[in-house]
Amino acid sequence: MSAIIIDGKETAKKLRISIKKQVEELKAEGIVPALAVIIVGNNPASRVYVSNKEKDCKKCGIESLEFALPEETTTEELLALVGELNTRSDVDGILVQLPLPRGIDERRVIEAITPAKDVDAFHPENVGRIMIGTPSFLPCTPAGVMALLDEYKIPIEGKECVVIGRSNIVGKPMAMLLLHRSGTVTICHSRTRDLADITRRADILVSAVGREGMVTADMVKPGAVVIDVAINTAADGSLVGDCTPDVAEVAGYITPVPGGVGPMTRVMLLENTLTSARRRKNG
Repeated sequence: MSAIIIDGKETAKKLRISIKKQVEELKAEGIVPALAVIIVGNNPASRVYVSNKEKDCKKCGIESLEFALPEETTTEELLALVGELNTRSDVDGILVQLPLPRGIDERRVIEAITPAKDVDAFHPENVGRIMIGTPSFLPCTPAGVMALLDEYKIPIEGKECVVIGRSNIVGKPMAMLLLHRSGTVTICHSRTRDLADITRRADILVSAVGREGMVTADMVKPGAVVIDVAINTAADGSLVGDCTPDVAEVAGYITPVPGGVGPMTRVMLLENTLTSARRRKNG
């Protein structure tokens, strides 16, 4: 048996077409959706991510405003910029590219973004709204996973769902979104005992650890849906996820790395920006 590949690239492409159409409709009413992206310092990976986000915006007709600040920027200087963008009526979303250089208080910066423009859904208010099931925005990676499950008509209600990873960005909100869809959810992490015994129960297994070889074939229930969120760099320079290649021989569905969850994360950022622009239109 070989798993059905869950194609994130193709699904993201379909969503971008839909978003572009909706952006054009908003523009016809005088609203130009705009995303402000702040990058501090010269982190090469961050630079690539920001460039990709700008390209995504352009494909959908969303205006991308980049604010590149030097490495020596202080927390107060960054907070001042965030404060200015919070008040700009022509900015629908604010994204601060992480990680920030050492010396900048990341928590203060995230909490300074007004929740109404927090398209990453990192602000404590938005995190709390996700918890109680009334989100203003869905966090991009978990939302992308849910969109893939829906695209492939994979049922969640009543299914045993296991999430490996407890980060605030992926693991915890991923568990909440599955729970809100009536999945029975277990969160595992570095201190979990007998991990394989738990993962083998999963109908839907989401791995978001960031460790090559974390999930092996013997840890997967035959026919399970395996969502590999991680992107790791292998010894040969190639990009790999948490799963070993032989997992695809056991699973019923699996996301590839790259080309699985990554493209969906990026398109969900556009979706959140569009949502914010629509709220601007409605006052």
